[in-house]
Amino acid sequence: MLANKYWAPRVKKKLPFESKVIEDVYGKEIVKSKFAIRKIMLLEFSQYLENYLWMNYSPEVSSKAYLMSICCMVNEKFRENVPAWETFKKKPEHFPFFFKRVLDASLVENDSEFSLQEQTILLLFLDHCFNSLEVDLIRGQVQQLISLPMWMGLKPARLELELKKTPKLRKFWNLIRKNDGKMDENAQTQAYQERRFLSQLIQKFISVLKSIPLSGPLSMDKVHYCERFIELMIDLELLDMLKFYTGFEINDQTGNALTENEMTTIHYDRITSLQVSRHERRISQIQQLNQMPLYPTEKIIWDENIVPTEYYSGEGCLALPKLNLQFLTLHDYLLRNFNLFRLESTYEIRQDIEDSVSRMKPWQSEYGGVIFGGWARMAQPIVSFTVIEVAKPNIGENWPMRVRADVTVNLNVRDNIKEEWEGLRKHDVCFLITVRPTQPYGTKFDRRQPFVEQTGLVYVRGCEIQGMLDDKGRVIEEGPEPKPRLKGDSRTFRVFLDPNQYQQDMTNTIQNAAEDVQPLFYDCCILEDKLPLTALCLLVHIVEKKAVLETIRHLMNTDCVVPDWLHDIILGYGDPSSAHYSKMPNQIASLDFNDTFLSIDHLRASFPGYSIKVTVEDPALQIPPFRITFPVENEVGKKRKECDEERAEGPRVLIVEPHVILNRGPYPYNQPKRNTIQFTHTQIEAIRAGMQPGLTMVVGPPGTGKTDVAVQIISNLYHNFPEQRTLIVTHSNQALNQLFEKIMALDIDERHLLRLGHGEEELETEKDFSRYGRVNYVLARRLELLREVGRLQESLGVPGDVSYTCETAGHFFLYQVMSRWEEYMSKVKVKGSKLPDVADICSFFPFHQYFANAPQPIFKGRSYTEDMEIAEGCFRHIKKIFTQLEEFRAFELLRSGLDRSKYLLVKEAKIIAMTCTHAALKRHDLVELGFKYDNILMEEAAQILEIETFIPLLLQNPQDGFSRLKRWIMIGDHHQLPPVIKNMAFQKYSNMEQSLFTRFVRVGVPTVDLDAQGRARASLCNLYNWRYKNLGNLPHVQLLPEFRTANAGFLYDFQLINVEDFHGVGESEPNPYFYQNLGEAEYVVALFMYMCLLGYPAEKISILTTYNGQKHLIRDIINQRCGNNPMIGRPNKVTTVDRFQGQQNDYIILSLVRTKAVGHLRDVRRLVVAMSRARLGLYIFARVSLFQNCFELTPAFSQLTARPLQLYIIPTEYFPTTRQNGEHPSHQVHVIKNMPQMANFVYNMYMHMIQSTRQHRQLADETSNLSMKHELIDGILIACLNAIVKEHVRKMQWQQDR
Repeated sequence: MLANKYWAPRVKKKLPFESKVIEDVYGKEIVKSKFAIRKIMLLEFSQYLENYLWMNYSPEVSSKAYLMSICCMVNEKFRENVPAWETFKKKPEHFPFFFKRVLDASLVENDSEFSLQEQTILLLFLDHCFNSLEVDLIRGQVQQLISLPMWMGLKPARLELELKKTPKLRKFWNLIRKNDGKMDENAQTQAYQERRFLSQLIQKFISVLKSIPLSGPLSMDKVHYCERFIELMIDLELLDMLKFYTGFEINDQTGNALTENEMTTIHYDRITSLQVSRHERRISQIQQLNQMPLYPTEKIIWDENIVPTEYYSGEGCLALPKLNLQFLTLHDYLLRNFNLFRLESTYEIRQDIEDSVSRMKPWQSEYGGVIFGGWARMAQPIVSFTVIEVAKPNIGENWPMRVRADVTVNLNVRDNIKEEWEGLRKHDVCFLITVRPTQPYGTKFDRRQPFVEQTGLVYVRGCEIQGMLDDKGRVIEEGPEPKPRLKGDSRTFRVFLDPNQYQQDMTNTIQNAAEDVQPLFYDCCILEDKLPLTALCLLVHIVEKKAVLETIRHLMNTDCVVPDWLHDIILGYGDPSSAHYSKMPNQIASLDFNDTFLSIDHLRASFPGYSIKVTVEDPALQIPPFRITFPVENEVGKKRKECDEERAEGPRVLIVEPHVILNRGPYPYNQPKRNTIQFTHTQIEAIRAGMQPGLTMVVGPPGTGKTDVAVQIISNLYHNFPEQRTLIVTHSNQALNQLFEKIMALDIDERHLLRLGHGEEELETEKDFSRYGRVNYVLARRLELLREVGRLQESLGVPGDVSYTCETAGHFFLYQVMSRWEEYMSKVKVKGSKLPDVADICSFFPFHQYFANAPQPIFKGRSYTEDMEIAEGCFRHIKKIFTQLEEFRAFELLRSGLDRSKYLLVKEAKIIAMTCTHAALKRHDLVELGFKYDNILMEEAAQILEIETFIPLLLQNPQDGFSRLKRWIMIGDHHQLPPVIKNMAFQKYSNMEQSLFTRFVRVGVPTVDLDAQGRARASLCNLYNWRYKNLGNLPHVQLLPEFRTANAGFLYDFQLINVEDFHGVGESEPNPYFYQNLGEAEYVVALFMYMCLLGYPAEKISILTTYNGQKHLIRDIINQRCGNNPMIGRPNKVTTVDRFQGQQNDYIILSLVRTKAVGHLRDVRRLVVAMSRARLGLYIFARVSLFQNCFELTPAFSQLTARPLQLYIIPTEYFPTTRQNGEHPSHQVHVIKNMPQMANFVYNMYMHMIQSTRQHRQLADETSNLSMKHELIDGILIACLNAIVKEHVRKMQWQQDR
């Protein structure tokens, strides 16, 4: 009621501001409810902060209730993971005063002024401020608390000791003291309070801590206060972690990481100086990490204290590290990622194990053994388990170097499932599970009860597949050769066990007389009468997780060498723009843009603010390709003012030099492939930045041509720096394949392309770009080229067999071909000032017979220059044959496919593509091979986890202690959905979903923001372009017929359709977080059927929803209504918004599902993805009253609600239409008020079409003799009609039953 009177967004006549309202709300709603989350959540959702609290805040009206209300709202926004500071940015003038009030209130000792619970809320607010340093408004206040002057709180002796350690700091300290002397009294007082704030807060924490009794009743308010204090101090919560980080291996003054030797020296220095025996030598973090098993066991997997439950509400502290903006060292960076990654993978393993073991239904048999009442696709009972090798430990280690075992299973299952098991690849991960069930046969499993007790699960041990064994007991190796077909159902897999876990199990068995884990897997089935045990071999697809963990651990055992220009930026320190090409010392002045520009006018339009100077005057010669010389903007060591003055001097000049691509030969395929895209000036800036050394960040909103920019950068690097190698990394195989297919369309030699990983099967091309596919290509190409050598030999009349090998071909070229060419050149080259006769070029040409199959005539006879270039082009064609054969010569010496593929990877390929998963999986192998690269380009960078982005930087060994990496191009969109983290605690609390791309944007790394989209209608683009900087439309969006034509059968190109409860039910939740909405689902399917009946191709329509539950419901309804109907069919996809990121379709039907709370659509990134998938039409079904009141969704929903909220259709207008978009239709418009009306309308429309079709067929029968064919068609139509009628009757009966 108060919201509707004072601040609700849709209320036009609001009452004036009253501070008493804030006092009442805080006292009666917030404090009285003991800060109940539900109360605060409702207040925050009603836009209390935006429309009432902050817009009316001033020092005059500030009070305790006002202060606390604002802090509660901001904390709730962080809990909901929505932007919190936008409101403050719009009215920043009172924020410094407000922040000072928070600081003062945090230090109050009297509980009657601010209770400990209220001060805990203030601490949480301050913690959010410390984690928002990328916001200028916040940083300006927080920096005053944590800069060097805060050392004022140190005792004089300690201060002197710290200044002695780092003499450079004494200079800054003296400067601070000097500036303090110039302050007036008030400024000195304020500065003194700010500098001593943290020390006073520490003292308050100590007093609270001391007030907690050692025994007896405990005040939870004090505990929560202490938790929040520690979170604020070190951004970590667990006290063990506090101890860990106090001894972190870093120099406290310089921030440099300490080596093992330096740590040892410090340890002995402490003993010597203090003469205290209590100092214990810590096991180094590396040793702890190396001794840790990588696979989780049953003790970790189901420990809620270690792996929190999925449904984390966002309240309270957790014992988890966080990924924030800055890290102490690369070691700290890797360690935090390792711990979080391990826990996240453990959570996923728990989900998979619980699902599969529950499906297997392990029960205790009547005789005490085990029986399985069900089956699971990912799980099979083990027939036998044998440890076949325990290798000796490496020197200095106490765990085996390697432990291998053979696991046999009986695959008496369907062929497709058997193929999945037989298709297990090297490095895939499985889990060996021992169960000892106590539940009798037939007991139902209750998912609400503890899983371990119900199933009798005893042990879980991980293993890694080496391969499947053949009939002779040998591992079947991966390769181009087909796998042998094995008889029977018994299959044996050789696996690697975790050596650390094996050693721990054996030690535990010997020292503690514990049960021996390993024999259980062997004894379980063979000796079932002896032990009531069995085991499952459970396939869990976490290959990338284990590979990443192994890679992180390996990196922490080596010196991580990243380029100097990247080091500080990765850690979050220093100048965030220091790696921009304008500040790189090795900036390149002149670059060949190859086929980037379509014309000289295109080039001029691409560099606004530059003066273009072309080296040739003749307009006819001003054609691409262009080589451009830039004024070098080296800003290293210059102050910002100097750089600005240089830019202000006048327009900078670009020197443009057109050049002609050398003739490559007379055949049509010799002509280079050319780019046909007219890049915008921001795309050109992104391409230019990508060609220069340094870090390039490209933000690409939907439809702005991110992939086209990436491909052009790759092509330009390939042509400008032919000796360099470029690594392409993406998040998904789909994105990598799209990128690769576009690369193939450009002027890049096919032999230099290589695609690593298992996704190459999905490439929409007949060519195979995998390692073995490339080997086969090279071998086939070698034979093809040798045949060309044979044809050349025959044309020249040279005897012998010179086309037998690459070596003999090389001798032929050197002694026969080159001699003829040199003789020819001596006859036709210019001697003195007189040009030879043009006819001589043709008459003396020695290779006429060889080029007889080329388009004739080869020589035009128009000019000496033209014909000479043609002759040289012909020779270049011949020379290229022998150049390639020389490169392929190694393939004659290397005999195995594996060796050939390694050579291809290390020597031949110039552009290597892989997913980030494959990079982590194969890092060790790539480094050992000596893999090298100079440039990295990452697509989908905002969807890749922080650590998975970092690993590709280190796929090669350093050269002389330095990284050879020259360029890092990251292309992504942080305004769309981030990496997927399944556990909400890791996602929200630990910020694990933050990509490195997003973190770089947050710390202020310069970006190139693409600003013109060509995917969607301009009206559809308006629904999401508010989220980006100046996102406009490409001209074709306004000009092409498909964008100008209206959507047939619809009055509008987009609409928000309100859906009320169906039979009194809105959203439902059959399982936790499995949301469904039957009314919306039926409406969505009815609209899809309507569109198909109008003639829309079903593959042009996709149905999206925001929840998995709704996705399954819509699929079920489609299967029942129209899935098998030939007149309608199925949509292109029915999936969630999250899954559809990176994809698009012409028409999108979207169901938002929720009717009680907005849910996760409140994440604006999800909204952007949902609004940006459609090209031509978007139709959204939702409870309008709920979503239009959400502050974060306002920019989009204000446009959606400006149109009618009922569906406006034109059922007599068929697809395609000639009506222009926005033009009033000549056909009658129908208004659909609700779902039942739409369902009946579509049913009647379908029946009418069936009858019309039958009448048409009957009329045709009267004039033709094809009655049998028509009877068959009628039979099909009648069958379809009967199915529809039955379904309609069933639906009506179901509604009556409801």
